[in-house]
Amino acid sequence: MPNPPEPGPGEILIRVRAVGICGSDLHYYLEGSCAGFPADYPCVLGHEPAGEVEAAGPSVEHLRPGARVAIEPAIVCGGCEFCRAGRHNLCENILFMGGREAPGFLREWAVIPAANAVPIPDSVSFAAATVIEPLAVILHAFELAPVQPEQTVAVMGAGPVGLLAAAVARAAGAGRVIVTDRVPHRLALAREMGASDVVDICRDSPAEAILDLTGGRGAHVIVDAAGKPDSLNPALRALRPGGSILLIGIPSESSTGLDLHTAMIREATLHVVKRSNRNDHAALRLIESGQVRADLLVTHRLALAETDRAFATVAAYADGVGKAVVELW
Repeated sequence: MPNPPEPGPGEILIRVRAVGICGSDLHYYLEGSCAGFPADYPCVLGHEPAGEVEAAGPSVEHLRPGARVAIEPAIVCGGCEFCRAGRHNLCENILFMGGREAPGFLREWAVIPAANAVPIPDSVSFAAATVIEPLAVILHAFELAPVQPEQTVAVMGAGPVGLLAAAVARAAGAGRVIVTDRVPHRLALAREMGASDVVDICRDSPAEAILDLTGGRGAHVIVDAAGKPDSLNPALRALRPGGSILLIGIPSESSTGLDLHTAMIREATLHVVKRSNRNDHAALRLIESGQVRADLLVTHRLALAETDRAFATVAAYADGVGKAVVELW
């Protein structure tokens, strides 16, 4: 890529230090598209970044060179009807850095709006700060279906997003947090992140296991972090009547064969989650307080030259990987 331009008014130049690999990045890596949108090549991925301010443009006074920041990857207009209503993730003119709309952060330098930078303290490493973006997505999801104390929350899929959902549910006061997956080391990590019960779906039906653990009543809130036909319908069957499903995982297919009869019997509420909605600062507070253990989640830290190995490791669930972070030093 060419050298970055000097930051303009309201902009900062970032030296990227770390980037987390997300499940949506894997869709591009494995399938060449994400959520039905093919990649335009060349495409720079990476939307979970942290770095240092190298230079600040005119009118930027609160961020000086050397400041350590996490970065919100979605640039919003602030003036459309959704931004004015506080639903910035639905901005009509949104520009997402990390896919088809704008280059992501698997590169050494980036010029971004200063408003997209979240200052981080020295106590939070750059690798841990990459967790802020996906954690913010989880916090927005639970805004749509708040967890009440002592409720049961189930999580389908123990990838990084599912593990963060388990941690947030526990921090919110859930009485029971059930996590399902097929990968043994992810289930073990789920217990460390806050799950009270884990279900190996290679051995047990996820729906039947959740119902058994709840005395046949089902979970109040179910987070589908897998986005697969074999996760969404079991989630419906395991849902307590009147409960909510949060679909965060991105399906590879546009149609998943949703069991509408079961949904109607349960009077289920299905929330399909789109990114976060300015939840970055709350996410940082959870990491700072230790309520969400970013250090447990990040299991692999690789150099930029090893990015392909990082993607291949995550795609294969290999080497006990939880979350992989690419570091640029």
